[in-house]
Amino acid sequence: MPTESISGSCLCGEVRFEVDPPFEGFRYCHCSRCRKASGSAHAANVFVAASQFRWLAGEPLVKRFDLPGAQRFAVCFCTQCGTRMPHKVKSTDNMLVPAGVFDGDLGVRPQNSIFWKSRAAWYASPHDMPRSDEYA
Repeated sequence: MPTESISGSCLCGEVRFEVDPPFEGFRYCHCSRCRKASGSAHAANVFVAASQFRWLAGEPLVKRFDLPGAQRFAVCFCTQCGTRMPHKVKSTDNMLVPAGVFDGDLGVRPQNSIFWKSRAAWYASPHDMPRSDEYA
């Protein structure tokens, strides 16, 4: 794992942040909430202590949605481009950072998949299908 700060940003570049390693966790979540929030088969989430996270630019552009009735589920996004952004996890001292918004290699790989029994019925492992480096 890198020892220097790792930067991240939204698609339009207006929101930027950095994180100091090490991470508390890195996992794929297959729950129905994460599938809906990511629009994909799972979310890839990195967890880091809030004290290791810093906004560099654009924090006022980040909007938070807390799911009513959920103990700690929320999503944050850039109001300019819609990119999912980091947020403080309720009832913990952690920030959840969507792994895809980091600008470089994290130096680690996901540790596990959670809520596996909730995975989408259509989910297929990428290792079980043909691959191409560009549009097929």
